[in-house]
Amino acid sequence: MSEIAILGAGIMGHGIALVFALGGHQVRLTDSRAETLEKAPGLMEAALETLREAGEADASWTAERLRDAIRCSASPAETVRGAEVVIEAITELPDAKRALFAEIDPLLGDDTILASNTSYLDVFPLIPARRQRQALIAHWYTPPYLVDLVDIVPGPETDPAFVERMRALIEGMGQVPIVLKKFISGYIANRIQSAITLEVFKLLDEGYATAREIDDAIIHGLALRIPILGHLAKADFTGIELVRNALANRTYDPPVPTGRSESVDRLVGEGRTGVMAGKGFFDWGGRSPADLFRDRDRRLLALKKALREIGPLTGE
Repeated sequence: MSEIAILGAGIMGHGIALVFALGGHQVRLTDSRAETLEKAPGLMEAALETLREAGEADASWTAERLRDAIRCSASPAETVRGAEVVIEAITELPDAKRALFAEIDPLLGDDTILASNTSYLDVFPLIPARRQRQALIAHWYTPPYLVDLVDIVPGPETDPAFVERMRALIEGMGQVPIVLKKFISGYIANRIQSAITLEVFKLLDEGYATAREIDDAIIHGLALRIPILGHLAKADFTGIELVRNALANRTYDPPVPTGRSESVDRLVGEGRTGVMAGKGFFDWGGRSPADLFRDRDRRLLALKKALREIGPLTGE
């Protein structure tokens, strides 16, 4: 059992806290916003209830036990001091991260793992020089308690022993750590997702298809095969010669990134900002965000159980 400190109790932070608690660790959680920290226990308890219903957490995990495993504190110093692993999960703003790293620097032990959950930022230049050997990126996906993938990325001066400790810690909780050789913005899954996003908004903005048609193509085309084969194993089944011919024939011209989408701008202008607003690309029928998140989680859990039984088809 390790003492884990998590700085930031928002969408990612409270979910990561739940992962570590269920993994048998003691967790300390803080946030600079009192309102966010106050909401975190309720969000974690709701997620835990969904996991219990699905058999992914046993009945002994009551709300009381969860409160014992995850201690919320308004004090970053109290949260960090003596922790074996410190995870930064605050807003994706370089200045905010730099200030936080400087604030906690005097509180860190020389053997403490200092990890950032950043999705795209190169945080290593933001971390004090004397902490570079123990600094790394550990990036979860939302919701962290359902999505098992965790990206682990060393900095240019990271001691490999810290990377191995973090990898073993995550693997020991039943999640799937992927260790990159060096930093690249977005890592693997997010970069692939970004490429898909560019194409999706091109099809939408230029009127080739509706949001429903695009999502149906993904759900009924791509999604069926990806959980079993991934992408490169699928290429093996397609045939590498066909893949080579497709590349040679330039059958695909990727969209040029412009940094914006007319469809997205229009939705934001109309206040259709997604599930939290009740509408985005789709109208969510007046259902509460909590109800929608719960419904999503139940479906993801059912899919996860089925995929666990089926298993991936992989080669060596």
